[in-house]
Amino acid sequence: MIYLGCHLTSSKGYEHMAKEAISIKANTLQFFTRNPRGGKAKAIDETDVAQYLKLAEANNFGKIVAHAPYTLNPCSKDAKTREFAHMVMTDDLARMEYVPGNYYNFHPGSHVGQGTLAGIEMIAEMLNDIMKPEQSTVVLLETMAGKGSEVGGRFEELKAIIDRIKLKDKIGVCLDTCHVHDAGYDIVNNLEGVLGEFDSVIGLEYLKALHINDSKNPCEAHKDRHAKIGEGFIGTEAIVRVISHPRLKGLPCILETPQENLSGYGEEIKMLREMI
Repeated sequence: MIYLGCHLTSSKGYEHMAKEAISIKANTLQFFTRNPRGGKAKAIDETDVAQYLKLAEANNFGKIVAHAPYTLNPCSKDAKTREFAHMVMTDDLARMEYVPGNYYNFHPGSHVGQGTLAGIEMIAEMLNDIMKPEQSTVVLLETMAGKGSEVGGRFEELKAIIDRIKLKDKIGVCLDTCHVHDAGYDIVNNLEGVLGEFDSVIGLEYLKALHINDSKNPCEAHKDRHAKIGEGFIGTEAIVRVISHPRLKGLPCILETPQENLSGYGEEIKMLREMI
C-alpha cells in the first residue's frame, strides 16, 4: 500500500482534516500540533477525535504525522528556549495519545555555535527526559538541509542522537526529499546509494515517514526551499522512484509543497498515483 497525503490545518479539528484528506483522495495526513510558531494548543475534543478515528478506519488511512512547531530548539544556547521545547513536546506527546500509534515529527534544532556534538547531546537528553515507555507515539527526527548550525543535515548526526536514546522503539526518522537533496544526498541519480547509506549508518528500520517535496535549489545547496512536484531540481520521475521504492512502501508520504489551496495537493496526489 502507498499512503499519500499532505499537510492540513488542525484548527477545525481532526474530523475536518479527515474529510479534507478524503476529498483529495489522500489516505494519510500531517498537521501542526499547534500554531507553527508556538503558542497554546487547542483543547482536545474527544467527540471530534472519535469521529476522526471512524473516518480513518473506514477509509484505510495509514499512520499520520503530527509536526511540532518550527520554533522549538532543544539545543539552543538559551535555557528558556530549551525549556519551552521541553514543555511543548511533553504536552504534545500527551495529546497524541488521543490518536494512538502515530508519529510526532520535529526539526532536531540548531546548536547556534555550541558545536554539533553539544547539540546532539542536548537533543538526546531532552528526548530521554520526555519519552515514556507507555507512550504509543514514535518520535521522528527530521532530516535537515544542513544550513547554518542545523543538527541533522548528515545521517551520522541523526544516528548519534538515536544511539543516545534509551527507548529505541519510540524513536525514528522522517526523510524529507528536499532536505536530503539540499544536504548533498543525490536521490535523483543515486537513490539506491542514498538508501544504502541510510541503512548502513542509521538502519532503514528507523525510517518511518517521508516528506515528499521538490527543491528550488541544486543538490548540496543547503538552502531548504520546497518546490511543487516537477518544478524543481529533483523532478517528478525521481520523486515517483522514492514513493514507489520497494523498501519504502507502506510509509506515510506527506506533501509539503507550496500550494495556494487544497486542490493543488489533490492534483499532485492524482498525478503521483497515476505515475506509480
